[in-house]
Amino acid sequence: MDGKTKVIGIFGNPIEHTASPGMHSAAFKKLGLNYAYVPFLVNRNKISSAMESIRTLHLAGVNVTAPFKEIVIPYLDELTLDAKLIGAVNTIKNNNGVLIGYNTDGEGFIESLKEASKKFTPKGKRVAILGAGGACRAISVALARKKIKQLVIADIVEAKAKGLAQQLKSKIKVNVVGLAPNTQQFYDLAQNADLLINATSVGMQPRTGECPLANVSVIHPRQLVCDLIYNPEQTKFLKIAKHLGAKTLNGLGMLLYQGVLSFEIFTGEKAPTSVMRQELLAAL
Repeated sequence: MDGKTKVIGIFGNPIEHTASPGMHSAAFKKLGLNYAYVPFLVNRNKISSAMESIRTLHLAGVNVTAPFKEIVIPYLDELTLDAKLIGAVNTIKNNNGVLIGYNTDGEGFIESLKEASKKFTPKGKRVAILGAGGACRAISVALARKKIKQLVIADIVEAKAKGLAQQLKSKIKVNVVGLAPNTQQFYDLAQNADLLINATSVGMQPRTGECPLANVSVIHPRQLVCDLIYNPEQTKFLKIAKHLGAKTLNGLGMLLYQGVLSFEIFTGEKAPTSVMRQELLAAL
């Protein structure tokens, strides 16, 4: 590092688990870029000061992780269309004191789909998602913008699923249904889905023995089944889907490609994806 080093940060709380510094630092080294990537543990009551520090310290930008993806928005000068539609940001670029908010999560998921199956394109497909949280919101917007035929969102808090469905209808022209999971209506819709996604935490530690779908008979070989969880690499949900003949995809690709897209926003350079993937796998 020297006086010309450009600093990029990541704001989060907690932050100790993040794999982003290693992934980005490996990419900087590969391309010979004079950048440094620093994790910042931000006090939840000091987000205003943290956001102002981006300008004060002339940071090139920051990534944003939980719990700040939504609450940073009032402190930004501009938002991209994706960030506006999703209502959350994970990437902030400091453009000479102008803070621009991006969300690369949804497009990161789309890129991971391309890698998983060259034949799978979202356009005209039916999609069912378990969980109506922030990850669901990001991928729902991205999928809707790719002209999917139908979107089904299911959450144990049915009002949450219905609320998100209504928001999406008002923002994007998409055929979307919000309902409770593990109901006959959901099973009927899920069985017809081309893409079935788990966007809940069921399957992560300490719930690795659990599956978010009670009736797994809806899974069939013509489906692509995705779990946004990447640790463990193969959740019980994915193991069952694979056993039933479906093509499967975990969340590692989404994690990788959201970082790849952020890297390109920060640096203006083509990201060395293979290097970032290797570092990410090593970290996990």
